[in-house]
Amino acid sequence: MKNIMVEMKDNGVSYKDEISKNFNEAMKNENFSKLVTKLKLPNEKLMKYTTTLEECSNNYYICSNCKGLINCPFAITGYSYLPRVIDSRLEFDYIPCKFMKKKINNDNYKKNVFTFGVSPENLDASIDKIYSKDSKRYEAILWINTFLGNYRKGNTSKGLYLSGSFGSGKTYLISALFNELAHENIKSAIVFWPEFLRDLKASFDSDFKEKYDLVKNIPLLLIDDIGAEAITSWGRDEIFCPLVQYRMQEHLPTFFTSNLDLKSLEEHLAISKNKVDYIKARRIIERIVQLTDQIEMISKNLRG
Repeated sequence: MKNIMVEMKDNGVSYKDEISKNFNEAMKNENFSKLVTKLKLPNEKLMKYTTTLEECSNNYYICSNCKGLINCPFAITGYSYLPRVIDSRLEFDYIPCKFMKKKINNDNYKKNVFTFGVSPENLDASIDKIYSKDSKRYEAILWINTFLGNYRKGNTSKGLYLSGSFGSGKTYLISALFNELAHENIKSAIVFWPEFLRDLKASFDSDFKEKYDLVKNIPLLLIDDIGAEAITSWGRDEIFCPLVQYRMQEHLPTFFTSNLDLKSLEEHLAISKNKVDYIKARRIIERIVQLTDQIEMISKNLRG
């Protein structure tokens, strides 16, 4: 069998002539021409990759006319197989489009918010999207905006104990505050307390200390749905009480959401396994009072 190079020479056509011909033919395509011109490499380097560049030029055309990620036709949404020049070398890779770059940039703040068991809608909570048409929410919204302004000025203030009706958007309000500050590289944690306690108990032999120390020391903490957990002396006396005590001493802003007001929470915390201990419950409530301002928000169910 003849070598292809030999055969091409026998026919009076060199390999170099053939790839040059193919490249020049491809250059008649407007999309191909636009793409390779942007690469700013000599044609002698580019023509060896004509077939791959033709594939990429199709991708380039699709991306140039795309209206958003929802319309992306590629296997990896938001990423197109395209050429790029690195140290005068031509390389091919999956490169994020302008819409994906914007999404990545917009989502970078999320690395500053540790979450555990939080509903998906709260992960994207935004100050701009807070529902403000209900006058019963005004006090809480005003408090959030005041805290935000003070915190940005370096004035550390109390956190908030936000109680109220089910589905009224308590967690969303505070999540929106945390997300806003996350854009400014302020770290925070939002933990659904009943699930967090269960997970801590199951992690004694692994990462218990790491998880507990994170919520203990994080600059901003939301303990979500306090009062929904089953009370045990361990959860109350060994976990919750030392946590609020430490954050009170260190002046770390701490937030709580609950369907219970503080009086009802005290009753809840007092009873564990048929034992009643109002003294321990009262001590915890006193610390919450020192840590927070208290607002009750009775509003319509925004989940329904």
